[in-house]
Formats: sequence, C-alpha cells, structure tokens
Amino acid sequence: MNKIYPSAAAALQGIVRDGQLLAVGGFGLCGIPEALIDALRDTGAKNLTVISNNAGVDGFGLGKLLETRQIKKMISSYVGENKEFERQYLAGELELEFTPQGTLAEKLRAGGAGIPAFYTRTGVGTIVAEGKELREFDGHIYVMERALLPEVALVKAHRADKSGNLQFRYTARNFNPAVAMAGKICVVEVEEIVETGAMHPDSVHLPGIYVHRIVHNPNPEKRIEKRTITENKGA
Repeated sequence: MNKIYPSAAAALQGIVRDGQLLAVGGFGLCGIPEALIDALRDTGAKNLTVISNNAGVDGFGLGKLLETRQIKKMISSYVGENKEFERQYLAGELELEFTPQGTLAEKLRAGGAGIPAFYTRTGVGTIVAEGKELREFDGHIYVMERALLPEVALVKAHRADKSGNLQFRYTARNFNPAVAMAGKICVVEVEEIVETGAMHPDSVHLPGIYVHRIVHNPNPEKRIEKRTITENKGA
C-alpha cells in the first residue's frame, strides 16, 4: 500500500469536508504541520471543529484558518498568543471548549487507545466540570471526560519510512503522537522519508499502523513564536 502522496493538497483530497471534526498536532508553532494547514485552508472547507492545543499565532499555523473564518469551534487549552482567536471568541464569532492541557492530551490518547471515557480530578469544582458526570473514588471527587475521535488528524513528524513508521524530533513530538493515534484518518507531514527498515526499531516513536497518508515537506518554515536571546554582558 502506497502511503506517500505527491503534495499536501493531494493528501487531503477526498477526506476533508464542511462541518468536520479535525485534530492538529503541535504546541504553539513547534511541530505544526505547516503544509497541511495551508492545504486545509485552500480546500475552502468551513464550519470546522478543530482540536489543537492552541490555534497558532496571527497569520501563521491555524491562525490562517481563523482569518478565513473556516473554523467555527476550537477545542483547546491555550489561546494566549493569538489576538484574532481572542477577538473572535469575545465577539461571539467562535465557539471555544476550553480544556485543561493534560486532560486534552489524555482525551486524545484515550481515543487512540479505544477508551471511550475516563475520570480525572482536574477541573472538579470549576466550570470545566459543569454538566459532566461526577463520581467519588477513594474519598475524592472525579469528573468524567469523554475521549476525542477526530475524523481527520493532521500531524508533523521529522522522519517516516515508507510504511508510515514515524520519528519525531525533540519537543516537536508534543501532541503529535496522541493526535495521530486518535484520528480515524491520519495524514502526516515529514521532512525526511526513508526506506522501510532504515530506522532502528527503538527509534520509531509511532508505528505505521496509525498512519494513512504521508506528505514530504523537506523545508518547513519553522517560525519562532518568541525569540529570546541572552545579552552578552561581558562585551
């Protein structure tokens, strides 16, 4: 089975539609599937619900889809770097399901593992728990959280072999493995493609069984959110 597609646009063909639930990997701008996000924008699909730790920044990453008003709802844990995200939400133009970061990661992981729901103490006594089932275990109250099962997952990895086995690079691993596992269809953007068997088994972070389509993007922009440098006080 050939999993490699000639372009991001080709990889999304036939699997993206209006009103869909999608998940996108990354944390801030680290490990985001830049080419796939651009291709998603170019499909013109609208009324999307997007699961992602955040929505990029203004004019980059998922921020591009906010500008084109293709996203109707975000399921996120952080919105602090995107002014358009904030503006649309406060104006009532964008729905937001705020989710604690660890809970969001576990909702995706649970979806990929076939676990429909789980209990956590995070959010008990706050608006996060409103309308959700509460249960007591060992003297503590827990809130039940449902797993997330996006129809399409867009993921960034550093390297893939032709069978779809993935290797992530440092902190760019972040939400990407959980997003890949949860998606019913997983499309991965990678910087390198190697022959099957070229990666040592211990170097495989996610097995190819979760990966359906691969796109080669050897030169992503990898924009830096906030550049911080140390002053040379000895100069």
